[in-house]
Amino acid sequence: MKRIFRRLFAAVLLVAFAVAAGTFVPRPLFAPSRAAEVGQRRILVLSNPIHTDIAIPLSAETRAAFAFLGGAGVPVSDPGAEWLVIGWGGRAFYLETPTWADLKPMPVFRALTLDRSVMHVDVAGGIDEGHPTVMPLDLGPAEFQRLSDFIQTSFVRQEDEVAVVPDAAYGASDRFFEANGYFNAFAGCNTWTAAALRAAGLRTGVWNPLPQTLTLSLKLFN
Repeated sequence: MKRIFRRLFAAVLLVAFAVAAGTFVPRPLFAPSRAAEVGQRRILVLSNPIHTDIAIPLSAETRAAFAFLGGAGVPVSDPGAEWLVIGWGGRAFYLETPTWADLKPMPVFRALTLDRSVMHVDVAGGIDEGHPTVMPLDLGPAEFQRLSDFIQTSFVRQEDEVAVVPDAAYGASDRFFEANGYFNAFAGCNTWTAAALRAAGLRTGVWNPLPQTLTLSLKLFN
């Protein structure tokens, strides 16, 4: 029992060290130059206890860039929609756990091992930027374009069309789409968000598996 306890304690310490290092060691290590650009765009990182989404403003430009979502039922052209909210995650957990009350063992097992990935897309009206679960970030036009490109290349495309997951949604305005890449708890939704933000020129921690570590690293390094 003592040997088992020591090994368990060592494993906990190792994970704690990895999470701390992943938060406080920046990626990239040295800050890239970010030239001041006219026409900055504000994006939002939305967090809950285990997941992050990226919200991008719906303007004439972004409505056109993401018009391919409209054919799948995401109302990007709705004048009442102010934000496009996008996240990446594990297929089983994302589709089968709309609320904590729906939590089941198999999606958890798939998330902890290996699962296919999906994109979840929705629209939102006004979002309170002062809310503790919302982090505003400002990007220049070129940075915003790189973020948009990263998000768009995360969708699986079949004959130039995004692949909709049939009969999968939480509500009337959201949809799920097949995504590129595989998911597990160590390379999951928050590491995808971090990679998207790095593509836009922001710095994150070297490894951010949790929303809390991602938002802390964003505050530290940007």
